[in-house]
Amino acid sequence: MSVAKVTEIIASSTESFDDAVKKGIKRASKTLKGITGAWVNEQKVTVKDGKIEEYRVAMKVTFILND
Repeated sequence: MSVAKVTEIIASSTESFDDAVKKGIKRASKTLKGITGAWVNEQKVTVKDGKIEEYRVAMKVTFILND
């Protein structure tokens, strides 16, 4: 039997939402072992001078706990 845990992280990118998700998963995998999935529950942008400055995502990452 496996036990999973969910943790919420926030990641950002100056390129796109997709890039923010990739960066978030890449960074989370340095600390969290056994990541099995993630879901994005919020997306937002910061705007400066009428242009998008940064893409941000809040996501929940699922990982399996070791015995």
